[in-house]
Amino acid sequence: MARSIMIQGTMSGAGKSLLAAGLCRIFKRAGYKVAPFKSQNMALNSFITEDGLEMGRAQVMQAEAAGVAPDVRMNPILLKPTSDVGSQVIVNGEVRAVMDAREYFAYKKELVPDILKAYNSLAEENDIIVIEGAGSPAEINLKTFDIVNMGMAKMASAPVLLAGDIDRGGVFAQLLGTLDLLEEDERRMVKGLIINKFRGDKTILDPGIEMLEERGGVPVVGVVPYMDIDVEDEDSLSEKLDVSAPKGLVDIAVIRVPRISNFTDLDAFSMIPGVSVRYVKRTSELGDPDMVVIPGSKNTIGDLLWMRQNGLEAAVKKLAEKGRTIFGICGGYQMLGETISDPEGVEAKGKILGMGLLPTDTVFEKGKTRTRVTGRFLSSDTALSVQGYEIHMGKTTLRSGAQPLLEITAQPGGEKKADGAVSGNVAGTYVHGFFDGDGIALETARFLGRKKGVDISASEDMSYAQYKEKQYDLLADALEGSLDMDRIYEIMEAGIDEK
Repeated sequence: MARSIMIQGTMSGAGKSLLAAGLCRIFKRAGYKVAPFKSQNMALNSFITEDGLEMGRAQVMQAEAAGVAPDVRMNPILLKPTSDVGSQVIVNGEVRAVMDAREYFAYKKELVPDILKAYNSLAEENDIIVIEGAGSPAEINLKTFDIVNMGMAKMASAPVLLAGDIDRGGVFAQLLGTLDLLEEDERRMVKGLIINKFRGDKTILDPGIEMLEERGGVPVVGVVPYMDIDVEDEDSLSEKLDVSAPKGLVDIAVIRVPRISNFTDLDAFSMIPGVSVRYVKRTSELGDPDMVVIPGSKNTIGDLLWMRQNGLEAAVKKLAEKGRTIFGICGGYQMLGETISDPEGVEAKGKILGMGLLPTDTVFEKGKTRTRVTGRFLSSDTALSVQGYEIHMGKTTLRSGAQPLLEITAQPGGEKKADGAVSGNVAGTYVHGFFDGDGIALETARFLGRKKGVDISASEDMSYAQYKEKQYDLLADALEGSLDMDRIYEIMEAGIDEK
């Protein structure tokens, strides 16, 4: 049975996902077979495994760091918000229900058998399990029937490392306050503290660390520097969505719709010098980019109406008239068409006009398409191949004037079918991960550069997979230099019985 270590945080955004990924890579490099685990994830960034099951992308990123294939057992419960008070509940990769917050709070204890089955089967196959918590274990209103923080630690008999975010300020109060709000048996499970995202000379923290250890009764096992590491962020807390990036030689603007999903679809551009990816919510932020991307959405109709009401739809249409490249992914692809119909009330029963930039029509259906795909371009002589996955509800048909963008094949061994549409300078696809394929982001950037008269042909032709591997190693190097790994191994070996 695997040993385990759990990363919890004093708040959302304390860096749990990144720390867990870094530990996964450290253990992998040490020769261990390691897997990540998070019992419950709330995220609109999801992924389809090779067996057609849906899981959160944070655990996919951690699995990549661990050098293993993503497995739905790593994230048995996924909540995908559909509104401010309700979520689609996905259990073991398949939709079970849509529930409001109160319904789910009462229901979640029934998911314990699913969580234990997933965890125990992973533990039988691995040497180490790195478990990630969610939010804070000191959320008093959520502690009843907790299945993701101390409740999960108890189920897995996992010692806990508690991380605080010094970049937000008040890290000593974060850590001591969290410890103080835990029950005595929960507090005994916390075996180490981590001060995360520190900038500057670590020695100036020494008096504070001494006081923290004295008052908290738990050793500080590391002061982790603020790292400029380019790995996937978890859902809408991502800094990249809130900070307007400076415009590069090639400028890509992504419309940050309220229910944005899979914003990681654009991450492959981050490795290309001279290319900027900006997320915009207002017409004043849009400017005159070289490409506008309408991303995936968990509420296509609602997000289209939001664009219509705040003027972004009209602004995007003006850019299309100027010849700028417009690209839609999944829900964004649906929005670009002529009409969107919802006869069964999947989102909002009825029919509305789309943006009218692609001659297509979309009809929502209750069944969810959920599959991995490979593909090739139909309207180009490029030899580049596409790999990704579909997660959507609805089918899109093409009118006269549009051509399919891709020919895709469901994996493994599915039938070929056309996907997406292209009409002039506007195109779209249902395939998430479209730009991750070898060379696709780079060729797109070079195309946009040529169109603008900018040469970025000297950009390094590195695959996105190679780029991510390099980033995981940089992450592991930084953590190995700042964490007391000998102490962490001792904590794992002793388990939660250590006093």
